[in-house]
Amino acid sequence: MGEGCEDVLTRLTVLTVLTVLTTLSVNQVNGVIPAPNRKASPMPELFDKHGGFRKLHSFTLATIIQMETLRFCRRFLTFDPREADSKFFDPKGRQYDQMTQAARSGRQNIIEGSERSATSKDTEMKLTDVARASLSELRGDYEIWILDKGRLPWSVHSEEAKAVNAISLDSAPFTDDMVHESAKHALEQRKKYARWLDSDDDVAVANAMLLIIGRALNMLKSQIEAQGKAFEKTGGFSERLTAKRIEAREKGKAQTESSPDCPQCGLSMRKRTSAKGDFWGCSGFPACRGTRPI
Repeated sequence: MGEGCEDVLTRLTVLTVLTVLTTLSVNQVNGVIPAPNRKASPMPELFDKHGGFRKLHSFTLATIIQMETLRFCRRFLTFDPREADSKFFDPKGRQYDQMTQAARSGRQNIIEGSERSATSKDTEMKLTDVARASLSELRGDYEIWILDKGRLPWSVHSEEAKAVNAISLDSAPFTDDMVHESAKHALEQRKKYARWLDSDDDVAVANAMLLIIGRALNMLKSQIEAQGKAFEKTGGFSERLTAKRIEAREKGKAQTESSPDCPQCGLSMRKRTSAKGDFWGCSGFPACRGTRPI
């Protein structure tokens, strides 16, 4: 073997040793890789569970809120001046747009946050908070609607408010045909509020919506708190991705440590795969092309 080849192999050996020692020491200091004699904690799954929003009570209520806000605006708002005496006159449709868009944002951000939770707990929490903020905005619109009529929102101690707040939602039992079954579930739960939502008194409908939205807001607040605790426990996707990469690298190192030496240059060998099957290949490749059968 020529001197040039020996120099290359020597430099490769030194670089390999330095890289391994540096990586191990830094990761042990940072607590990524357990130090010797320290029991390693179980590796968390890379992707979080996601997409289960259809079984959330908050999603069911958000669906009812969006449907009923659309219905409320169609029943009690108008841009036709001929109906101005019997309905709220909204000549440019601004009130209609703001209320329906706020209701839509509340529901859609629950969906998006749930779907994004697989790779970003941070994004999930932010979108859930956006959903909460949108529904809070909508609640403000219903509150002003009642005040504009010269009325007051129901007291939480009133019989009507107690009746609305006493309603319990059924759990979502479906496991198949999710879109169809969740829509059916929302309509079934809506029937529990029909006494108020079907009223011809727009103030009664607005009061019921205030209470339903308030309940959804409390649920979303609890969801955000639970998401935060999950983040503290398992970390974010980037942390788990880094941990998985280090785990795979360490497995590769362990495999290298138990591999045979190259018959040509003496470096450790690595398991490789070709069209003919697995074989041992020199870790100094391409400078060295030594192989061994497995």
